[in-house]
Amino acid sequence: MVVKVLTEGIGEVDLCDIEIYRARGGYEQWRRAVTALGAAGVMDATNRSGLRGRGGAGFPTARKWSFLPANGRPRYLVCNSDEAEPGTFKDRMLLERTPHQVIEGILIGSYAIGSRHSFIYIRGEFAEGYRIFKAALAQARAAGFVGERIFGSDVTVELTVHRGAGAYICGEETALLNSLEGRRGEPRLKPPFPAVKGLYGEPTVVNNVETLAYLPHILRNGPEWFASVGPQRSPGFKVVSVSGHVKRPGNFEVPLGTTLRELLELAGGPLEGRKIVAIQPGGGSSACLFEEHLGLSYDFDTMAAHGTMLGSGAIVFFDDSTDFVKAALALVRFYAHESCGQCTPCREGGHWLEVTLERILHGGGVESDIDMLLAVAHQLTGINLCPLGDSIEPFLASVVKRFEGQFRSYVRTLPVPA
Repeated sequence: MVVKVLTEGIGEVDLCDIEIYRARGGYEQWRRAVTALGAAGVMDATNRSGLRGRGGAGFPTARKWSFLPANGRPRYLVCNSDEAEPGTFKDRMLLERTPHQVIEGILIGSYAIGSRHSFIYIRGEFAEGYRIFKAALAQARAAGFVGERIFGSDVTVELTVHRGAGAYICGEETALLNSLEGRRGEPRLKPPFPAVKGLYGEPTVVNNVETLAYLPHILRNGPEWFASVGPQRSPGFKVVSVSGHVKRPGNFEVPLGTTLRELLELAGGPLEGRKIVAIQPGGGSSACLFEEHLGLSYDFDTMAAHGTMLGSGAIVFFDDSTDFVKAALALVRFYAHESCGQCTPCREGGHWLEVTLERILHGGGVESDIDMLLAVAHQLTGINLCPLGDSIEPFLASVVKRFEGQFRSYVRTLPVPA
């Protein structure tokens, strides 16, 4: 079942125009937050809604906010729009089609945590999204929604737009913070975590675009409305990016708990005469599920229980025409290229796996390479500063185990000595 919460009005009206957005109730929840609810009220509503991060980890949003220490230091909120996970394209849509909704969410989140200056970090390749968002922010500032003494109160929230330079690693929150400070975009050693020592060494919260965009709707409809949808531990709605071997790829907003089969049907089903044999449910970093899993509930906990993850909400369907050796090489090459090079296992291991898969694909592999792919991929995991090194293994391991025959079919058969 498709719903329209964040996607309401997209394709029907110009939501980049602040007057159209306001005529549909836009910025009213921002006004209500400042003039009626107070920061504690926004925090309480977010907590009771059960909203979990929509950027990948799925951590409870209000709990993440609660980790900020009450030490009197400046606080920052950073909206992460460095969307570069393979298969994910929801945040780009929100930036380009409904930027004021994102701005209102950032303002509400900033107020809830006591941030007087917030930032949005936009992926470098999103040139159009950057231009549209900057124009929308100028409209919001001119209308008095951003800046000092908002709604005649003593509340100040400034918002700065920062455009990245095209590095996937900057989607990791500490690498993003380094980049935002003008330093090399590479992950930091944790602890300390950003909540304690983040941007400019001050307490910082990093939230995803979609996560923040749901805040105005939670305030408008009440936290019980959001919490009542979907599984108890994974409540609410989710914009899911569906691609791969389907007839109608695109973004679909659905209640969490929708099955993978229903999401496949929303995307038009498999291509003519083909059968789905694998599903990557959480973007490039996730392990595959298979045709017997199509009935599973699409939510954070169910995906984790089956050895994969929901991640940022990107589903890639693979049909029976797929060459999984080529698919694995494409994804491993991406992660090897995007490694910041700081951690040896990620830097060297990713490159080694890429070279090995390339050799197998071109007929230079031997039988032992297949087993070694699994062993080395597993050895890369859990010993890096950030999840990028861990992202190399899940897809590769899942498809080698499931489609081992495809990998072995490429292996050179050595002649038996006379």
